[in-house]
Order: sequence, then C-alpha cells, then structure tokens
Amino acid sequence: MASLGFIGLGLMGAPMARNLLKGGHTVSGFDINAAAARAAAAQGVRACGSPKAVAQRSQAVFIVVPDTPDVEQVLFGAEGVAEGAAPGTVVVDMSSISPVESRRFAERLAGRGVEMLDAPVSGGQVGAEAGTLSIMVGGEEATLARVRPYLELLGQTLTHIGGHGAGQTAKVANQIIVALNLEAICEAFLFVTRAGVDPDKVRRALLGGAANSRLLELKGEWILNRTFKPGFRIKDQQKDLNNALNAARELGVALPNTAATQELYNVIRAEGGADLDHSAIILALERLAGPGRP
Repeated sequence: MASLGFIGLGLMGAPMARNLLKGGHTVSGFDINAAAARAAAAQGVRACGSPKAVAQRSQAVFIVVPDTPDVEQVLFGAEGVAEGAAPGTVVVDMSSISPVESRRFAERLAGRGVEMLDAPVSGGQVGAEAGTLSIMVGGEEATLARVRPYLELLGQTLTHIGGHGAGQTAKVANQIIVALNLEAICEAFLFVTRAGVDPDKVRRALLGGAANSRLLELKGEWILNRTFKPGFRIKDQQKDLNNALNAARELGVALPNTAATQELYNVIRAEGGADLDHSAIILALERLAGPGRP
C-alpha cells in the first residue's frame, strides 16, 4: 500500500482517485472547489487544505487540473507541491497542458530533487471511471517504473513516448485528430441531411467501412440526437487546440485545418456555448450553411 496524492478532484480526477483507492492505496487530495473536495472525502480521500499538504503526505502526487497556469500554480504557487514534496517524490501531471511549459516545470522540480512525468490521458470521463484511459507518458523510464503500478489502475493503455514533454506532445496530436475528425463527421452529416438523405442510416452504413471511427460510433449518435450535454466541453477542446497552435508557432509548423476548426468553435463560444459538448461544432457549420434550399 502506498501513500498517494491527488490534486484536482473534478469530472476526471475524482473517479481516478477512486480507482487508486480501490487498488488498496491511501489517497490524500485537494481541490480548489470545496464541494468537489467534500465529495471526494465522502469516497475515502483524505482531505488536505493545500497542494503542499498533499505533497507532504505522498510518495507520488497526481495532478489533473484544467490548464497550464493551473498546473504552475499547483506546483509553484504559495502552498504549492514544490514546498511540500520531499526529494525523491514523483509528480505525475495528467492534465493536458503546453508541452513546452511541461518541460520547464520538470526542470524546475528536478532542481529540488523531485521527479516529474507528464502523463496526459485520452478516454474522457467514461474511461476515467472505468480505469480504461489511454495514458501517454513523457519523462524518465526509471521514474515511470516507480509509478507504473498506480498508473495501471487508471489506464488500459500505457505508452512511454519519450523525454519530458513528449506525453503532452502526444496529447496535442490526439486532440488535433479528435477535433478534425469531429468536424469532418459534422460536415458529412450536414451534407447528407441537406441532400435529403437519412443521416442515421448513412452513419450506420459508414460504421462498417473505412470511414469508421470511435467518434463516429459514439459522438455521431449524440450529434444526430442533438445531445450536447458535455462529455468533453468546447472550452476544454479549445484549450487543447490552443496548445497545438501555440506549439506549432514555436516550431514554425502550419496547422491550417486545426486553425479553421478552432475558429468554428469560436462561433459557438461567442454565443455562450463554451460548456456544450465538443460535438456541438455542427451548430457552427449549420449557421455557416444557412437555412438551405426550400
């Protein structure tokens, strides 16, 4: 049994912390949202008043928070992890953040004798609850070996990508593919609907061919049923696409379709749709298409 820490006990973090508890470990936790912290405590997480306090109790600290500035605050802000972590502690950042900043965070922690892995995930809330996430890891292999048994409680697929920042780079690539795939599905559904063809029948036909994808299978049904209750919010998808576009600018790489998809999401967000599911990108395409032919 290990003493573990978990910071960020929201839609993703709470079920991940529960899976660590189910694995027989003790988990100390913190969330800036008091209600989320109380809910996690009711499930067996030992509530702490700060990230520092979590680190003081933990051999390894897992982090799932929204964005790059949030990770920096958790690590290096007042009462942050860096103040409480003993040398040899492992920090596993499972948030989706900037690959460039992730490398810098790892360097800063290394100066304190603290090891870090960037280990973003794919699979959403369903995967977090089931413990079937796909985990993309950047950092030292020896560090990964120390925490592998805990990560295997959280994910079904665990891949060491490379050095620090490599996991976040893989997650950026994942999010580019997800966003552009969704946009393509929505374009196709809009096309067949305006052509007077049943989009559900088209979807079922495509599931058996080369156009099949997990998104067509799962989110395709959401799109046709107009079910935009968030599984993955537009504002979170946009954050990931911003990470992609910012990193691409640093590398001098053009990502034209990623940029165009981000603009489509901007249309929905401008109308108050930031908390809709990312499959709601079809709303922007419908607006651009207009009412259609009579």
